[in-house]
Amino acid sequence: MAYEDLREKGLVEDIKPNFPVVSTLIARAMKDLVTARANASIDREWAYAIAYQGMLRAARAMITAEGLRPRGRDQSRTVVLLAGAILGGDMRSLVNAFDRMRRRSQAILEEPGQPISRYEVEGSIKDAQKFIERTVEFTRTKNPQLTLL
Repeated sequence: MAYEDLREKGLVEDIKPNFPVVSTLIARAMKDLVTARANASIDREWAYAIAYQGMLRAARAMITAEGLRPRGRDQSRTVVLLAGAILGGDMRSLVNAFDRMRRRSQAILEEPGQPISRYEVEGSIKDAQKFIERTVEFTRTKNPQLTLL
C-alpha cells in the first residue's frame, strides 16, 4: 500500500522530519533490544514484547525521518504498513515478521498465559536486531548527522 492510499484513508499525514525525535527513538529502540536479550532467560513473553516494542520505535523513527506521522486508531498497524512501503519488497519477510510480532505482542499483553517458546523469543530478537539495523541505515540516509549514534 503506497503512502497516497494511506493519506486518502486519513491514516497518515505529512510532517516536517524531526531528527532529534528520530535520534531519541533509535536510541530507545537499541536499548529495548538490549533489554529484550537480558530478559529472554527470565521472562520470554515479556522479552518478546520488548523486542517488538524496539521494532515499533525504530519504525516510528524511520517514518518520522521520512516526514510522515500515523493517525487515527490502530496506529501500530499503520506503522507496519508504512515501514513496508518505505523499506520495499526486499524487506518483505522482515516486515511480515514485524506484523506477526505486533499481533502476538498484543495477545501477550491482553491475554495472560500466552506462552512463547525459547526458539520464538530468540527469533524475535534476531528479527528485531535486523529490523532496527535496517531502519538506522535508512534514517542515516535522511540525515547524515545520525551517524553519531
